[in-house]
Amino acid sequence: MAEYSIRDSVAIIQLDNAPVNALSVAVRTGLYDGIERAAGDGSVKAVVVCGKGGNFCAGADIKEFDEGSKGPWITEIGDFMDRMRKPVVAAIEGVALGGGLEVALFCHYRIAAKNARVGQPEVNIGLIPGGGGTVRLPRAAGFKQALEMIVTGNPVRAERALKMGVLDEVVSGNILEAGIKFALSKAHIDTSLACLRNRPVRMDGLNIDTKADAALAHVKSKYKGFEAPMFCVKAVVNAARVPYDDAIQKEREYFFELRTSGQSQALRYAFFAERQIARWGLPGGGDYRTARAIPVRSVGVVGAGTMGAGIALCIITSGLPCVLLEQNQEFLEKGVTSLRGQLMGTVRLGKMTAGEAEVCLSRLKPSTSMEDLKHVDMVIEAVFEDLKLKREVFERLDKTCKPETILCTNTSTLDIDSVATATGRPDKVVGTHFFAPSYLMKLLENIYGSRTSPETVATVMRFGKTIRKVPVLVGSCTGFVANRMLAPYTAEAQFCVEEGASPAQVDSVLMDFGMPMGTFRVSDLSGIDVSFSIRREAARKLGVTLTVDSRYFRGQRHCSLIERLVEKGRLGRKTGKGWYKYEGPGGTVPLEDPDVLEIIETHCRALGIERRNVGSHEIQERMQLAMINEGFKILEEGICTRAEEIDVIWLYGFGWPRYLGGPMFYASKLGLKRVFEKICTFHKRFPHSQHWVPSVLLGKLSESGLPLSKWGEAAGTSRL
Repeated sequence: MAEYSIRDSVAIIQLDNAPVNALSVAVRTGLYDGIERAAGDGSVKAVVVCGKGGNFCAGADIKEFDEGSKGPWITEIGDFMDRMRKPVVAAIEGVALGGGLEVALFCHYRIAAKNARVGQPEVNIGLIPGGGGTVRLPRAAGFKQALEMIVTGNPVRAERALKMGVLDEVVSGNILEAGIKFALSKAHIDTSLACLRNRPVRMDGLNIDTKADAALAHVKSKYKGFEAPMFCVKAVVNAARVPYDDAIQKEREYFFELRTSGQSQALRYAFFAERQIARWGLPGGGDYRTARAIPVRSVGVVGAGTMGAGIALCIITSGLPCVLLEQNQEFLEKGVTSLRGQLMGTVRLGKMTAGEAEVCLSRLKPSTSMEDLKHVDMVIEAVFEDLKLKREVFERLDKTCKPETILCTNTSTLDIDSVATATGRPDKVVGTHFFAPSYLMKLLENIYGSRTSPETVATVMRFGKTIRKVPVLVGSCTGFVANRMLAPYTAEAQFCVEEGASPAQVDSVLMDFGMPMGTFRVSDLSGIDVSFSIRREAARKLGVTLTVDSRYFRGQRHCSLIERLVEKGRLGRKTGKGWYKYEGPGGTVPLEDPDVLEIIETHCRALGIERRNVGSHEIQERMQLAMINEGFKILEEGICTRAEEIDVIWLYGFGWPRYLGGPMFYASKLGLKRVFEKICTFHKRFPHSQHWVPSVLLGKLSESGLPLSKWGEAAGTSRL
C-alpha cells in the first residue's frame, strides 16, 4: 500500500509494505493513485515520496514475477511523473534498490540520508532493471558509472551517489522533514528541467562504440556463463544510442526475455533458498523460532594451522576477540604469521585500511596455554582430522572451559557424537565445518549430534552470520552433506580416468559446465596426500590396507590411482606435481603432464583395465547424477530437511554455477523421472558402486510430480 497525506501544501506518499516496502501490485497501485491525486489537487504545490519503517524501497516483489504483470508498471507511474508540473521529490532513507531506485529516478529530485544506499541489483537474480533503470541511471550518473552499478549489482552509499549525480542532496536529521523543505524550495521551478527523460546520456568524453565493445568483452570474460550481465551492457548502450522511448521499449523486451529464462528462474530460486535455510529445525523439537542463542563475546580456536589461522581471522575481522592456541611457540608463530599475511593482503586489495587491520590484530591473543580458554564463550577445535586426537582435545577443553562454553569441532567427516562423548556436556558440542580457505569461503556447515541442544544450534547459526558466513544446519553422518556428496562425484571422475579419460579432459568438462575448478585441480590444490590419509585411516579402522593394487574396498569399486601418485611423490601443487605439473609464477600454472598419463596407462595395464574413449557428456552425466542421487539419500535419511539446504551448500562450498540453481534444482529441471531412470541404468552398468543404488525417495518423487519445495516434506513423511 501507499499512504497519502498533505502537510504544508506538500502531498506525502509513504510506501508501506513491511519490512522493506517491496513494490507489490498494491504498492505500485497506491503510488500511482497518490501521484494522480496530488496532480489534480490545486492545494498541493509539490510531492514527497518516501518509505515507512526506515527504508525507501528495496525493489520489486520477486514472488510476483511468476504471476504475470498486474497493476501499473514502474514506467507507467514514471511517465505520469514526467508530465507533472509539480515537483516530485524522493526522500530516501535505508535503501533504494532495484525498482525502488527506478521510482526515485522518475522523481524530479532525489535526496537521501547519509547512511542510505542506492543500487540496481537485478543482475543478481538474472535480470536487468526493467523499470527504466538502464535508461535513466546513465542520464543521472553517466554511462561508465551507471554501467558499473548495473552490471555488478553493487549498491553505493549516499555520499558517492551524490558525487555521481544520482542524488541532489544528502541530508541529516528527519528525512521526511528535509524532503518537505526541499520540495517547497523547488515548487516554482519548471519540472521539465529536472526530468531525466529530457537529458542526454552523460558520456564524459567516452566513445560509445569503443566503450560498448570493451564492456561486452569484459563482461564475457568476468561473468562467464551468465546471461544477464550481457543484457545489462546492451540495454545501457541502447540508452546512449537510441531515443529515450525506444530504449525504454528495448529494456522492457530484454527484461521479459530474461524473466522467463532458465537462468533467472535458477537465480531467483537461489535467492529464496538462502532465506529458507535460516528457518532451521531439529528432529524432536527446537527451531529458529523458539531456541535462545547464547551470547558469544569471545572465541577460542585450537590449532594455528592453515585452517585454524583462517578461522581466527574470520573472528577478529568480525569484531570478536579470539584466543589462538597452539601446542608450541614455533607452530603458533607460524600460524600468526600466516594470519597477518592474509590480513595484509586484504589491505593491499584496498578492502581494509592498515589502521583497521591493526585494530583487528589487537583482538587476537596468541597462546600456548589451555588456561587462556577458561573464560571464552565458544571454542572451535581445528586440529588434524583424527578422532583420537580430537577426543583428547575435547577432554581437556571440557575440564578447562566454563560449563556454559560451547565446544565446536571443525571436522569434515567425523561423527559428532563420537567427539561429544569425550565431554560431560554433549548438549554443548556441535560441528562447525569451515571450508578452505576458511577466511574466503562463505559456507559454514553446522552439524548437530544426537544430544546437541537447540540453544547450541541457535548459537552457532547466529555466530555464522556474525562472522559473515552462510550457515547451513545438517545432521551427523560420514561426510555430512558436502563431503558425502563430493565422494561419489570425485569417485566417478577417477573411474572415468581409469576407463580412458584424462584428468585435463574431466576438468575441462566440469569447467565448461560452470564449475570454477575441475576436481583434479582441486585435489592438487588441497593436497593429494590429504584424501590419501583420510582413505587410509578409514581403511585401517576396518582392518584393511589399501595399496596400488586395490580395486575393491568393502566390496565396493575402488580407484587406487591416488595411492599410485602418492607412491611417486606427486602430492599436488605443494610438490610441483600431482595430477598436473606446475610451472609459472609461484608454481601455480597447471600443465598436462605426459608422466601422469603414462602412470595412468601403466596402472590400468597392471590391473587389467581396458581403456576406451569416454565422451564429455558421459563424464558430466556420471559425476552430476552420482552426486544428485546421494543428495536424495541425504534427504531420505533426514540429514537435511529440505532440498534448498543441499543446493546452498553446493553453491557456497564448491562453487556450483549459481545460474543453474544447485544440484537439486538442476535435477528438477532435468526431470526426476529421467534422472531416476538414468541412475537405474548406471546402477546396472556399475553394480559394485554403492552410490549408484537408486534413492528410494527419488524413485517415489519421480512418480509423484511434487515440486522441489515439497521434497523435504515428502522425505519426512516417508520416515514416519
